[in-house]
Amino acid sequence: VQLQASGGGSVQVGGSLRLSCTAPGRTWNNYSGAWFRQAPGKEREFVAAIRWTGGKTYYSDSVKGRFTIFRDNAANNMYLQMNSLNSEDTAVYYCASAWFGVSDYERSGSYHDWGQGTLVTVSS
Repeated sequence: VQLQASGGGSVQVGGSLRLSCTAPGRTWNNYSGAWFRQAPGKEREFVAAIRWTGGKTYYSDSVKGRFTIFRDNAANNMYLQMNSLNSEDTAVYYCASAWFGVSDYERSGSYHDWGQGTLVTVSS
């Protein structure tokens, strides 16, 4: 399934954005989800993940306390709320999903469905 990520844009340092990810034809029930990002000239890195039950989340140290991953009650969308953005958050953000749980939520290879990416640009 091709996931659909949206919500990227340009924002000033200290600002906020909310990214959304939908999975056409299905809900997020029974799927773990994650956000990864890739900055220019850098490798793709883990940002945040949420277990298929929705009850546990994981964050990279660089975004912990600033970003929140969650799903809506109907599990139609997965979100990434990003606050206190800084220039190092500038990247293309990708959402991903996996059937039920995975052994390593921070590894991109754990996920089999991906979105096309949405660009977040943070400027001063």
